[in-house]
Amino acid sequence: MKNKKIITQLAGFALLGLVSGCATTGTNSGDPLEGWNRGVQTFNDNLDKYAMKPLAQGYQWIMPEFADQGVTNFFSNINDIGVTINDLLQCKFVQGGQDGARFIVNSVAGVGGFIDVAGMIELPKHREDFDQTLGVWGVPMGPYLVLPFFGPSSPRGVTGLVGDAAMNPITYVGFGVFPGIDNGLGSAISGGAFTVNAIDLRSDNLSTEKIATEAAIDRYAFLKSAYIQQRKYLIYDGNVPEEEDGFEIDEELEKEKLGPISPY
Repeated sequence: MKNKKIITQLAGFALLGLVSGCATTGTNSGDPLEGWNRGVQTFNDNLDKYAMKPLAQGYQWIMPEFADQGVTNFFSNINDIGVTINDLLQCKFVQGGQDGARFIVNSVAGVGGFIDVAGMIELPKHREDFDQTLGVWGVPMGPYLVLPFFGPSSPRGVTGLVGDAAMNPITYVGFGVFPGIDNGLGSAISGGAFTVNAIDLRSDNLSTEKIATEAAIDRYAFLKSAYIQQRKYLIYDGNVPEEEDGFEIDEELEKEKLGPISPY
């Protein structure tokens, strides 16, 4: 599918909420929450401009490349726990075995996940989350919804975020369930880990920011379409039914004559 590369690349925008647009209260039957969404996207865009982006630039400047990659690998390895659980919930047992093996190999041989040994031995990495699982189960996405701090989502996506948090062991550090770690220290560790993860993700997507800025006159509509189509692509494992396809970002990119997009 020719849109695979672009949809994957734009996943970073959905994660980081790289958004903009003038606030509007106009109604749209296809986007009933547009007024709220544009206002929240303006808030997220300002937060990114004055906080997240400077932090990400400083992080990228101070971190050696090998250390930056190690942090990315560590959080990716932790994420493989939830990926494996969602594989099993979707009855993707072979894929679940691969992702479970990735976690074990990287945790043991990769020094807690800082080195992607599984990638070196060509164990594939997959992307599965609880929002995808709900979609596979037939739960409708609902209207497009932009969340403060989290960015593009949907009512189903909100439930997905809760499910993903429940599958992430870092969440439980803050509850004092680990021996020798009280609630105060646990909360600091958990909050700090999630903050570093967010800054690392933002740092990894610094080079893709211009796509949302230059690829469309209305970045809100562009990113909304990118998010919805990316969700469909992931839920259908790339085999989006023809009646649900219709992604037009390729045409938008050609019209604006942008160069190649850096891979996500």
